This record gives sequence, C-alpha cells and structure tokens, in this order.
Amino acid sequence: MRIQIDARLDYNFPQPADVLLALKARPLADQTIVSDSLDIQGDADLGFLVDADEADTRCWMAAAGPVSIHYKATVDVSRGPVQIAGKYVPPRVQLPADVITYLMPSHYCCGADVEAFARNELSDVQGGDQVLKMAEWIFNNFQYVPGASDADTTAADTFAARQGVCRDYAHVLISFCRAVGIPARMVSAYAPGLNPPDFHAIVDVWLDGQWHLVDPTRMAPTEKLVRIICGRDAADISFMTIFGEAELISQSVSAFEAPEEVKAA
Repeated sequence: MRIQIDARLDYNFPQPADVLLALKARPLADQTIVSDSLDIQGDADLGFLVDADEADTRCWMAAAGPVSIHYKATVDVSRGPVQIAGKYVPPRVQLPADVITYLMPSHYCCGADVEAFARNELSDVQGGDQVLKMAEWIFNNFQYVPGASDADTTAADTFAARQGVCRDYAHVLISFCRAVGIPARMVSAYAPGLNPPDFHAIVDVWLDGQWHLVDPTRMAPTEKLVRIICGRDAADISFMTIFGEAELISQSVSAFEAPEEVKAA
C-alpha cells in the first residue's frame, strides 16, 4: 500500500542550537521510499551524519530563531499483518551482535517490579505467544491518558500508574520482553489511522531471526506503519533531539493511505 506523509514543525530557538532530526522514513525491505523531501525555512543549515549507513536517515540541523521544518514523503509499504504466534526466541548465544544490546535494561526500560511481574505472571507461554500475552495485559490494564507522563517517566513509573501514552506502553512492553530474554527495541513511525495524528511509538521484538512490530496501544495497524528510526527506548528515537533550548510554535503530522488514483500514478 502507498502511504502519504506530511509533517510540519515550527519552532523558535532563542539561542543557536544543534538539533538531531529523525523525520525521514527509512529505506527498508518492507518499505520503499517513492519520493521524499525535507525543507527548512529560517536561519538553519542541514548536515549529514558522519559514517552513517544508508538506512540511517537522521540529519543535523544548526538553528537559531524561528525555523519551519516540512517533511513530505510517499512510501510503498509491503508488510502484511504481523503474525508472531508460535514464533520462537533463539538462544542468547545465537543472537546477532547488533541485537544483543536490546536484551539489556536502558534508561527508560528498567525496574525491578516490572521485570519480576513479567517473569512471575506472564511466563506460562513462550516466544511470540508470550509477547502477545504481555501486549494484551498492557492493553487491558492500562489507560491511554495524554498528559499523564512526561520526558522523565520510566517504564517503572508507568507500570505503577497504569496509564500513559504510546511511548509509555512501549517502554513497559520492552521491559517485559527483556526481563524474559526476548530482545526488544523501540520504533518511531508514521501511523495512518492514529487519532489524534502524531508521531507514534511501537515495539520491535526479535523472534525467529527477524524483527516483528507490535503495538500495545492497538491504535494503528502495523501493516501500514512507516518506520522512521529504532533504538533502546525513547531517548534514542526522538524526532527532534535538541542540544540547547527550543520553543514549540506549532506542529502537525499527517499520514494516510493514498487513494487508488494516486497509487496508480
């Protein structure tokens, strides 16, 4: 399916700041970038990352004063509905080197109570079935409450409060998975169908030798998601990492499935 993306961000930088942008969709086996553009208006310069691989689409922006950022993309997604029931967890010694790090606790994905609960209450099944049980438990026991968390909220905080937003749901699921030996990482994405429209945070789990998307909020179909970036937790996947100060003026994110006439063009 063909997904149209339109993201607009207006910020003011009172002092010169370095900003790491993660807005561009990634070229991957299950998503092809048909076209995209990143336009910046204002006192800002874009720069490429040093020694980045072709799938790392982040870029630096040196900014000062009012700056407008506009990202547009057309992406063909060839991923079907994710089916992880029955998939197995490989032995740790067989994990690829770049997957091992996603077994470890990280800044937001940690907490003794969270890990103990996963091991004691959610371990009567294994592999993909266990991930599904964890995601279902989160969905059934948490309330989606915008504003209930902030940039300092960890998985332990969310587990105790039983409420949060997509990043909080993802942090808890990642912590559950890592506690029982399933590599898990956080993914930022454009999500058609998300209401209200925004950047979305979901989870990748490593099963049967590959990554599989899981959305514990159930707010957007995973077969339509367009991946942006992945990392250990929210600290790694922010759409804007600002080294300095910034004031939000306005922000909008739109992602939708293209009409048939657009797909055929």
